[in-house]
Amino acid sequence: MQGTRRTRTAAALSAAAVLLAAGATACGGKPEAGGGDDDAKPIGGKLTQPAPAPAHTYATDADLPESLAPDGTTVRVGSPTAKTVVHVYEDMRCPVCKQFETGGGGESLREMVRSGQVRAEYTLASFLDTNLGGQGSKKAANALRAALDQGRFVELHDLLFAHQPEESVDGYTDTFLLQMAGQVKGLRGAQFDAAVKGMKYGAFVTASEKAFTASGATGTPTLKVNGKTVPQNLAGGIFDKSTLPMVIGAMTAQ
Repeated sequence: MQGTRRTRTAAALSAAAVLLAAGATACGGKPEAGGGDDDAKPIGGKLTQPAPAPAHTYATDADLPESLAPDGTTVRVGSPTAKTVVHVYEDMRCPVCKQFETGGGGESLREMVRSGQVRAEYTLASFLDTNLGGQGSKKAANALRAALDQGRFVELHDLLFAHQPEESVDGYTDTFLLQMAGQVKGLRGAQFDAAVKGMKYGAFVTASEKAFTASGATGTPTLKVNGKTVPQNLAGGIFDKSTLPMVIGAMTAQ
């Protein structure tokens, strides 16, 4: 049985590696978008997909349950009973993260979350503020934590990436963040506005950066599937709508 499972895993990884040969880059001057688990040696075969979890389905992003995990830094989105968990490490100023979120991969992940197959989890890094100067990553992460209080994390998260300022501009200002939040129904209000302007969740932002560092991620975006980092030989596939499910399938077959 164990030998059969290893063969199936290698086959899935091989098929995905052939399909996902394009390389990936990362923000932060760290060389591997997918992290360091680079030792898979696939031998060929069929690709498997994660089994669906039909018990929890959601019609729109606004319907998705959102919560803060007990660790105080991980934002959970989607079915609490999903058997597949995709953990995304992102810096809101990172243009490669925008490529993931707006170029098809993020859309595909959100579809899987709405279907109940997958729960998405997010850790928000802010190292680009240190690397480039400014506070945009921190301010955006703080605003997203405030949006989580209103059950609007997903909507603001996707909107901020869709309108991401140039990385070097440090454009996630209070004014810009509040302008974007005004496009999310039910988000703006005295409590949210005060949280944005006063950096209410500064401790969360600091702890989230520490969690990113402790995770072993070598750059952003990094994805982990059920706790295993997507290796470099598959990392290029996270950016495409059609291949991201294949990457997740390959990882869950391990």
